[in-house]
Amino acid sequence: MADRFNFLYPRSRYYGKVNPENLVFNANLQEFAHRVSIICNLETAGKISAEDAYDRVKKLWSELRTSKQELGVGKNPFSNGEGGDKMTE
Repeated sequence: MADRFNFLYPRSRYYGKVNPENLVFNANLQEFAHRVSIICNLETAGKISAEDAYDRVKKLWSELRTSKQELGVGKNPFSNGEGGDKMTE
């Protein structure tokens, strides 16, 4: 049963900087990609309209962007916010 689950819902290893926020965002990103794949397949098979597929992907993208902002992924935690740091721009 585990083999079937791994085949249907594959997960890739994370190779980036290891911290809890990055790991959670990576899991969210993989879930986003999986759901977008399903939506695309449904649209291709004619089960949902192109407009419905677009709306669903747009909603998923908004949720992913919100999770990135809430987790603070990509922000420099040592920046004082006064500019001059090219990493945060």
